[in-house]
Amino acid sequence: MPDLQNDRLLRALMREPVDRTPVWVMRQAGRYLPEYNQTRARAGSFVKLMKSPAMAAEVTLQPLARFDLDAAIVFSDILTVPDAMGLGLYFAEGEGPRFEHPLRDPQAIAALRIPDPATDLRYVMDAIAECRRGLAGKVPLIGFSGSPFTLACYMIEGGGSDDFARVKQLMYGDPASMHRLLDINARAVSQYLDAQIEAGAQAVMLFDTWGGMLSAERYREFSLRYLEQIVGSIRREAEGRRVPIIVFTKGGAIWLESIAAIGADAVGLDWTIDIGTARKRVGDRVALQGNLDPIVMLTDPATIENEVERILSSFGHGSGHVFNLGHGITRFTPPEHVGALVDAVHRSSLRFHATAGTK
Repeated sequence: MPDLQNDRLLRALMREPVDRTPVWVMRQAGRYLPEYNQTRARAGSFVKLMKSPAMAAEVTLQPLARFDLDAAIVFSDILTVPDAMGLGLYFAEGEGPRFEHPLRDPQAIAALRIPDPATDLRYVMDAIAECRRGLAGKVPLIGFSGSPFTLACYMIEGGGSDDFARVKQLMYGDPASMHRLLDINARAVSQYLDAQIEAGAQAVMLFDTWGGMLSAERYREFSLRYLEQIVGSIRREAEGRRVPIIVFTKGGAIWLESIAAIGADAVGLDWTIDIGTARKRVGDRVALQGNLDPIVMLTDPATIENEVERILSSFGHGSGHVFNLGHGITRFTPPEHVGALVDAVHRSSLRFHATAGTK
């Protein structure tokens, strides 16, 4: 594999010196880009696009052709693991992800098997390898998965939900079955992320989208415990360097210290916490990723630049910050606003970093 021409992301995640704050955007290969929509139309559906390594790599690289981003993230979905378990992932127009065979009883949970990433999820590994070839060392590639609890939410409900009543009923009424499901998911995700790293992912991220809707006690028992299990089990080095792990619980700022203690290299933040306050709370235990409100991207370049300046100033001097949104970019974002964001982060962050030998 070629040497990295730009390793700011990996350095910042390890809290090593960088010359400017690196930036990437959650869901950066997506519907706000006209070229993505053209490729998706050619594929015929989201799932067909995701399961075509060549097309998945094509859309992964599209944002890099437009913007001076510091990372690529492989185009995939957080629900690939339960799909590989046989639950039948599909996307209903206007409804988001759905499963044909949701888990409705303890017997269905007991019958689950951990998929083999080398066969059942081969298309993801092939897409990662294809992305690495296409990137040719320009920037690092991020791999990812949904967290065990977030996967369980979709697996039990059969899709998204306003209140996740089925999930909570199982959690409170049959905690043993819930823990059985979460343990299966955690072991599956660990193997999946290991395979992604083996295929060429240079950093990995765990998306705990729904952990934030739990009470403090239940979050630690049913979400954080299994995030820690994964962080403690997956490989941490490849190609002669550290593979950083980012953990992101949307709505999890209240538990920031607990999240920072599980052994991940970085914690993702949504927009509900001031990043300077977060930095004071975690000290130098982890890097921080975030945390612009995605709706700011719908405003105008001047407003975007002001918000970038506010976040950078709040974090302050030194490394350990990866600029990102506090959640995925909305499909209605004008592409030129992403360019304005990236340029503002790179330009405005220079004064917060001493000159470093960063590629």
